[in-house]
Amino acid sequence: MGDFLDSFSIAASGMRAQAKRLRHVAENIANADTPGYRRKSIPFHAAVPGTRGEVETGRVRLDPAELSLIHDPTHPMADATGHYQGSNVNSILEIADSREAQRSYEANLKMFDQTRKMSGALLDLLRR
Repeated sequence: MGDFLDSFSIAASGMRAQAKRLRHVAENIANADTPGYRRKSIPFHAAVPGTRGEVETGRVRLDPAELSLIHDPTHPMADATGHYQGSNVNSILEIADSREAQRSYEANLKMFDQTRKMSGALLDLLRR
């Protein structure tokens, strides 16, 4: 039964990690037009020795890529040349990240559900 509990724990940690990733992707998309906004990402770490293999997330990272330079002399943040710094969010990259995170979340959910079914079947056999 311990292996089933480990499977539940691993799948749940994967779902938590992907949910965090989806929150950051949603925040990036929401702030794509915010001047000075830097894209956020969250790294995943492999299992720490001595644990059951759970996924851990690291600290949020800000993308060091250059901010886009936008020409709009009427913008309140525009400098003397009529430019201001936009964000470095790439909407296509964010959509791809969201799809990957969603599919990874769903895979962990299926693993969790399959483990639940298997453990239920095992308990039924033990009760007989």
